[in-house]
Amino acid sequence: MDKEQDILVGFDAKRIVSNSTGLGNYGRTLVNNLQAYGDARISYRLYAPTSGKPSLLRQINENDRTQYVFSQKKSNVGRALWRSSGIVSDLKRDGIDIYHGLTGELPRGLRNAGIKGIVTIHDLIFLRYPEYYSWIDVQIYRYKFQLACREAERIIAISECTKRDIMEYGHVSADKIDVIYQDCDNAFKQKVSSEKLHEVSVRYQLPNQYILNVGSIEARKNVLLAVKALEGLPDDVHLVIVGKHTAYTDEVLNYISAHYLERRVMMLHNVPFADLPAIYQLAQAFVYPSRYEGFGIPIIEAIHCGLPIVACAGSCLEEAGGPDGLYVDPDDVEGMRAALVDALDNTKRDIRVARCREYVRRFEAETTTPQMIGEYFNVL
Repeated sequence: MDKEQDILVGFDAKRIVSNSTGLGNYGRTLVNNLQAYGDARISYRLYAPTSGKPSLLRQINENDRTQYVFSQKKSNVGRALWRSSGIVSDLKRDGIDIYHGLTGELPRGLRNAGIKGIVTIHDLIFLRYPEYYSWIDVQIYRYKFQLACREAERIIAISECTKRDIMEYGHVSADKIDVIYQDCDNAFKQKVSSEKLHEVSVRYQLPNQYILNVGSIEARKNVLLAVKALEGLPDDVHLVIVGKHTAYTDEVLNYISAHYLERRVMMLHNVPFADLPAIYQLAQAFVYPSRYEGFGIPIIEAIHCGLPIVACAGSCLEEAGGPDGLYVDPDDVEGMRAALVDALDNTKRDIRVARCREYVRRFEAETTTPQMIGEYFNVL
């Protein structure tokens, strides 16, 4: 395609308007970066089955080049069918050149309609570790993954780890997949004011010295490893866990109670996004003991907030944090304890954090956004 010709890119915006974390953050960050660092020849349409949450809608600035399109279907079933296949007729009506599935999905019939499909695949944990999912969810996710691989002209993996999984489980050729890393929200790159830090500390009654963990409190995230490691650390070191309450949370709470750690472990649920940078910047270190991730964006957030990181080896977390992070086996309590002691050592902190910050520059929008723009032009 002639690069002087304007193109219209459609996005699957379901998560953008409905999810305040994870996949929603990925979509909103990408669209905002495309607006800030993108190409004036490209316009965007964000297709969503509902109008979602107003607070999330407002995180995307609508203008002449970026607009929402909502389904007219009234029922949940109708909206689901629209997103999985019916949307194709709307894309043709609107003259969409490329449809980008931001969360591992593409609608059936896209290729036959002559619309170029690009899909971002974040992880295939449901195939590598199906025990963390219900049987029916694994079947649904497997079907959607296989459909996306067939409909897509190009596949974007958010890490080399995810690219390897796509090749293994989808039998997809390496030359169909490009790795484009994701950036974190700019809020984590700004120094929080002393007034905001004080206000957040008082409101949540945060301890003076704590290690932070952020993410859904579920079995795969493995935060119990950090709780167990806390027992061997000085009594004035606390653990603050920020995340969604799940059934696994009760297992963690039972362990905390049985080992008399209630005074040293704090769990925070439903924390507004606006408070997260302050909670990060008040911490002394960050721990992310997940058994498997597609990328691990909280590690990038923590590094930008000036924290040394401790994570688990075996997936992509070394890829996210770089060689100056500390990594342990996901079942190694003693190794986790030693790594946390190392992370809290102030004599090493500044140089470790500086090197990590230099490493994560490769994930910044100025680098990744032109790569995504290149995908759009190249696919046409």
